[in-house]
Amino acid sequence: MDAEAGQGPDLIARAHAEASDPAAFDRLARALGPGPLALVVLFLSPEAVAGDLPARIAAAFGDTPVTGCTTAGEIGPGGYSEGGIVAIGLPAADFAAETLLVADLQAIDAQALIGDLIRARHRLTAAHPGWDYEFAFLMVDGLSVKEDELAAAVATGLGPVPLFGGSAGDGTRFGATHVLHHGRLAQNTATLALIRTRCPVRVFSLDHLLPSDRRMVVTKADPARRLVRQINAEPAAQEYARILGKDPGQLTTFTFAAHPLVVRIGGRHHVRAIQRVAPNGDLVFFSAIDEGLVLTLAEAQDMAAHLEGELTALARDTAPAAILACDCVLRRIEAQEKQLFGKISDILGRHRVTGFSTYGEQHGAVHVNQTMTGVAIYPPKGG
Repeated sequence: MDAEAGQGPDLIARAHAEASDPAAFDRLARALGPGPLALVVLFLSPEAVAGDLPARIAAAFGDTPVTGCTTAGEIGPGGYSEGGIVAIGLPAADFAAETLLVADLQAIDAQALIGDLIRARHRLTAAHPGWDYEFAFLMVDGLSVKEDELAAAVATGLGPVPLFGGSAGDGTRFGATHVLHHGRLAQNTATLALIRTRCPVRVFSLDHLLPSDRRMVVTKADPARRLVRQINAEPAAQEYARILGKDPGQLTTFTFAAHPLVVRIGGRHHVRAIQRVAPNGDLVFFSAIDEGLVLTLAEAQDMAAHLEGELTALARDTAPAAILACDCVLRRIEAQEKQLFGKISDILGRHRVTGFSTYGEQHGAVHVNQTMTGVAIYPPKGG
């Protein structure tokens, strides 16, 4: 089956193919069009990571820079999808890109990274002085436990450039996540795409959660491994379950999605999502955690109505030509459990959202969870 191309204005090319299709990358390349393209981004179902992937990508896309990552589900031209490959192409007529690789997340050299970012930004500015808009898109190994440190370093090097990103996924298996840089897959890495464009852009972050008045304190933790051992001086999973009025043995991924915890940072609440319960009763988190942290239980609003309102607001003056988004896997799980999957998928499709489900999101210098973060890209002023 031929790759499915997006409908409507073609400022940004979009396409989808099944990961099981041996000719998937060739079909995607044809669907994206002849270009020239400044950058191709691929969101890959874990099922796509097989065979000689670099050779297949090179054969399909030639010299065009290709970046991307594995997913916990894709968002294609028709909304939510699974088991596929979603591609977007940024036309060189409207976009310029530089991609940087962070090769070892366990040994981040912040000063070297900041220097690389400053030089890359200057090169893009010098090459396109008449283009006034820019943003940065980060994709990082979702099991590296290094997103917080990386986001802080990257944001420092970017200065005023708005940053968003997502942590690569592995479905709901949490086994192995991969980042794609120049057509090659690797673990324990991150790739950053610096984009300069003549199209107005707006980087955003949204969630449908409201803090409640129920609070708890982390009294014992292993921050390096994102483990919480005790809450309120009690075993973590047991105390979390008690506060919810649930049996500790019945905590599931949906429980965590439906009853998230938030912390207050810089005047805003940010989710500190629970990934799973360890066999010993510790809680494993998706993002940074530490002893003494005050966690607040949050309550969910209607996710579909909230998403429709937020995406409509992005189109208040002018409708985006496309929205590139990183959407937490916990939002997808909540949509499935609350029987909102089809409704939310339709909303994403109508608003031309393309992206992937993540193990965490980055917005500015902060690594967060259970959000949708991304960039709305608008038609260039004056056509």
